Amino acid sequence: MLNKSYPYYLANQAVFANKDLPVTDKYSGETVTYVAMADVDAIDEAIDAAVQSQPLLQAMAPYDRQNILQHCVKRFEERFDELAMALCIEAGKPIKDARGEVQRLIDTFKIASEESVRINGEVINLEITPRAKGYSAMSKRVPIGPCSFISPFNFPLNLAAHKIAPALAVGCPFILKPASRTPIGALLIGEILAETNLPKGAFSILPCSRDGADLFTVDERLKLLSFTGSPDVGWALKAKAGKKPVVLELGGNAACVVDSDTDDLDDAVERIIFGAFYQSGQSCIGVQRLLVHSDVYDTFKQKFISKVSTLKMGDPKDEATFIGPMIAESEAARLKSWIDDAITKGASILTGGHKNDAFLEATVLENVSSDALINTEEAFGPVVTLSPFDDFDRALEEVNQSKFGLQAGIFTKDITKIQKAWDVLDVGGVVIGDVPSFRVDNMPYGGVKDSGVGREGIRYAIEDMTEIRLLVIRDKSK
Repeated sequence: MLNKSYPYYLANQAVFANKDLPVTDKYSGETVTYVAMADVDAIDEAIDAAVQSQPLLQAMAPYDRQNILQHCVKRFEERFDELAMALCIEAGKPIKDARGEVQRLIDTFKIASEESVRINGEVINLEITPRAKGYSAMSKRVPIGPCSFISPFNFPLNLAAHKIAPALAVGCPFILKPASRTPIGALLIGEILAETNLPKGAFSILPCSRDGADLFTVDERLKLLSFTGSPDVGWALKAKAGKKPVVLELGGNAACVVDSDTDDLDDAVERIIFGAFYQSGQSCIGVQRLLVHSDVYDTFKQKFISKVSTLKMGDPKDEATFIGPMIAESEAARLKSWIDDAITKGASILTGGHKNDAFLEATVLENVSSDALINTEEAFGPVVTLSPFDDFDRALEEVNQSKFGLQAGIFTKDITKIQKAWDVLDVGGVVIGDVPSFRVDNMPYGGVKDSGVGREGIRYAIEDMTEIRLLVIRDKSK
């Protein structure tokens, strides 16, 4: 597996320019393949090709663009196991989670294929005043133009797909920079796109250094920047992006509230274990802060700790593995230092806390200070804090005491509390009876505050990738 080197894709064509980017097996640490890296000249050429392809891609019939997306779905299904294993190796993602991401890749392209033929406008009544007598209007959505995409390491297939698929659905050429630690997934998508009849220049997938990628942000030929990654990088890119619209999907330290009326604590435990520790906690909507009502706190804690302490950590290729390696040893070391910071401020470890190379045990902390890094920043790893509450409204206030606001989970049956949570939580989404880590790929997804601007989810991404064009008609006979 991964026993070949990989090109980048420039204007739909595979380019074996070099072997400058080594890709490691995140479990063994061994280099398993090499990827070509694009320089500034290649990026400039890709942007120019995207500009040239814009009228051709926009002129394609919607059913032709739908056929391209459906071809991708078919090929992803045929190469399912290959995609999953590549993801398992380059990201260290447990194989069960890797298969789940491949299925979501398929779903995302399938949704885009459906939306590609129903991008509609509206008829607008202008006769709201005597001066508009005889005037009528219609609007339609047109592609915004060449787009710039930057995708992260934690979902290298599906988060790239959430940019690529809607762009193809509406007719926007694009250039994509995949994360340097996990470039293979995006390049495999490029390999499949290269099989289609997309106009030359419709896509370029260009692994490159962060220093060499400035054109992705500042070049005025690009009409939209969509970035998924860390808040520090995302907001800095937005400041440099100039006039172009920017969509940012950034970090979070998502909270989950378990109220006293939760009738199935075993179910809540299972879902929260998934939400906190799936793919080693490397998810921006992973459960990081867990608030449990004091009436059920002790029972919940006992059930939760007994389950978490048995999660298997090891080789992500092993079907039984739940916790794989973090993306790099440096990330595990960072998070271990945050655990140590919490302990110095009075926290106690209920389970886990040990680090070995890039592995960090599933860890639960109690009595965590409000100013501890593990409470205020995005952990992006297998650590959750546990604390009791007595008043539901106060728990909601605590959820809001964060600079992030992506999603929140609430376990309650009380419709009044459900409505209250939906009304007052300053987040992009509220999930009832489940964890904030829940996402289906057609729903509007995004955050507020430091968690970003804009929404993904195919139909909502299409809105960002299109502009409204108005037609006004005067009927002089009226």
